[in-house]
Amino acid sequence: MKNRIEYTGHIHESGEDYLEKILMLQEQDKNVRSVDLAAAFGYSRPAISRAVKVLKEDGFILVGNKGQLELTEEGRKKAEETLARHRVLTKLFKKLGIDSDIAETDACRVEHIIHQETFAKLAELADKLD
Repeated sequence: MKNRIEYTGHIHESGEDYLEKILMLQEQDKNVRSVDLAAAFGYSRPAISRAVKVLKEDGFILVGNKGQLELTEEGRKKAEETLARHRVLTKLFKKLGIDSDIAETDACRVEHIIHQETFAKLAELADKLD
C-alpha cells in the first residue's frame, strides 16, 4: 500500500514523499493542510490523516490549531534533502534525453534509495553538463 508509512528507526519512502510535498506546497506560499495533501496525492483523507499522525508522532511535523501542517526542523531538513535529490536527478535524467514524465517518475523512485555518495557524484555530473 503506497500511502502507508512505517518506521523502523528512520523515515521511509512514503514519509519522505509527504514531507517533500508539504515543502513544495509551502514554496507556493500555501498554508498546507491535510486536504491539500489528499488532493496532491489522490489519496483518501483517512489515509492522509494516518500518515499525518505518524509524521507528527515521529517529530517531523506539527499541526496547528487550524489544521495547518508545519515542518519541524528535522522534517524540513529531510524534506529539503529529498526535494534536492528529486530536482537534481530529474534534471540529469532530462539531460540524458529521457522524456520529462519518465524522468520525473524515475527521479521520484531513485531519490529514496540512492546512496549519498552516489548522489553527490551525479550532482557533480549534472553541474558539469550545464
